Amino acid sequence: QVQLVESGGGLVQAGGSLRLSCAASGRTFSANAMAWFRQAPGKEREFVAAVSWRSGSIYYADFVKGRFTISRDNAKNTLYLQMNSLKPEDTAVYTCAVKNSRSDYDRSLSYDYWGQGTQVTVSS
Repeated sequence: QVQLVESGGGLVQAGGSLRLSCAASGRTFSANAMAWFRQAPGKEREFVAAVSWRSGSIYYADFVKGRFTISRDNAKNTLYLQMNSLKPEDTAVYTCAVKNSRSDYDRSLSYDYWGQGTQVTVSS
C-alpha cells in the first residue's frame, strides 16, 4: 500500500503561481512513476504531468508545457508541481497518483494509488 497526501492548493489570481506537494509513504520502493492529474467540475479527470521514479524522465500534457514544472525529491518521497502563469481554466482538484507498472503515463487507469486531492482555484 502507498499513501499519498497532497498540499499547497488554494485561491490565486490569474497569472499567479502555486506549488503543490505530494508526500508519499508506504511501499514507495515499488513505484514506477508518479503523476499529477486534475479534474474540473463537470469534466473528466485529465493528465497533467508525470515523472519516472527511476529514470527521472518527465512527461507533460500539452496544455501545461512551459507553465508547469513537475519535480521529485526521492529522499523525501515527495512529488511537486510548480504552477506558474495560472489561468482560470486551470481551476480543478489536483490529485497525485502512483503507478507500479510500465503502463501509459497519461492514462488514469495505469495508476494504482491516489491521493485525496487539493483544490486549486484561479480567479480572473
